[in-house]
Amino acid sequence: MMSVEGPFLSALIARLDEPIYNLAAYGVAFAFALIIEAPVIMMMSASTALVKDSYSFNKLKRFTYFLITGITLLMLIMVIPAIFYFIAEDLIGLPKRVSYLTHIATIILLPWPAAIGYRRFYQGVLIRNNLTRRVAYGTVIRLTTMAVTAFVIYFYFDVPGVVVGASALTVAVLAEAIASRLMTIDIVRQLHYNPSANGEKITYKEIYKFYYPLAIMSLLSLGVQPFVTFFVVQSRMALESLAVLPVITSFVFIFRALGLSYQEVIIAKIGDDKSGYVPLRNFAVVLAGVLSIILLIIAFTPLADIWFNDVSGLSNLLSEFARIPLKIIAILPALTVFISFQRSVLISDKNTAPITWGTAIEFAVIVIVMLLSINIFSFVGAVAATTSFVIGRSAANIYLTPFVKKSKKVVPVL
Repeated sequence: MMSVEGPFLSALIARLDEPIYNLAAYGVAFAFALIIEAPVIMMMSASTALVKDSYSFNKLKRFTYFLITGITLLMLIMVIPAIFYFIAEDLIGLPKRVSYLTHIATIILLPWPAAIGYRRFYQGVLIRNNLTRRVAYGTVIRLTTMAVTAFVIYFYFDVPGVVVGASALTVAVLAEAIASRLMTIDIVRQLHYNPSANGEKITYKEIYKFYYPLAIMSLLSLGVQPFVTFFVVQSRMALESLAVLPVITSFVFIFRALGLSYQEVIIAKIGDDKSGYVPLRNFAVVLAGVLSIILLIIAFTPLADIWFNDVSGLSNLLSEFARIPLKIIAILPALTVFISFQRSVLISDKNTAPITWGTAIEFAVIVIVMLLSINIFSFVGAVAATTSFVIGRSAANIYLTPFVKKSKKVVPVL
């Protein structure tokens, strides 16, 4: 359900004035927000794995509050005009109009990272207690709030399209964060009757040792976006590439989202004895195949034109421009399912260091492919970006495979 946000907002932005500039600014601002939130994005996995009693709940909650305070201060510093325009124009090389619109959107998105960390902590508590239906309810609240906010601003306010998108995202994630907290009231009350499971008390040092590789992994994974944007700006047809990339990636995210959400399922269900390993692995294989087959069918048939033209509201020129990048990236949902499975097995073993190294390899490969494809082979920016995403993720999958095979002597992974 969360994956609907991107295509919906992109479609509204595409139907307002200056769609190319606003779509480009929306994509860059969203990438900035994702980078800032990177240290807390794995908090859902952490709370799913670690919150077993009142003591661990309170410890991890304080740890979460510390992180979200830090990233909010960091984002406040980033939106200072002198700092922001130095990053956007001098370092990345955004056109002035795109840079200006991006700055506005980034200011609107200030509450976003903290709200994400807060609600992911409580969603992990829900998943840990087998209340995944409530997570879905929270997402319904988020989507409803997002749609209402977007439509109100779209129809009744004369503002740039990027303001519509950023405002809808911010209001929606705040509503979901509040809802997630309210839906855990009964669980938190029950945890207070279980002060410390088996007499074990987790320490901040243990939390840090468990979590920092995950935080670095998220930072590297999401931090690659500015590098991709930098190279795209230097490429052929840069503005068109910046405009279509958020439309393409948000559409592909609809399929990737099922793989990403599978990660917490594996952590919760694999079991200390790995009894759930085989059925979870088999389901991952089926899920990966189905997702990429469906996306490949869309990418290589006129269905792509229906999505880009009629649903997303792109012009015929931009729609045609987006076809090749979509074909290239169509395999990414399958790779996402596999890496979610690999990471989950390692997280369940509290062996998070290989995850960080795998992401570092993915980061490096993406940057190298972007560098070569644009500066040596003169690829169009959107083609270079989607190619680098696929090759980088494949490299990470290959690197993690032997670690998963050795994980507590379980049966081999694919």
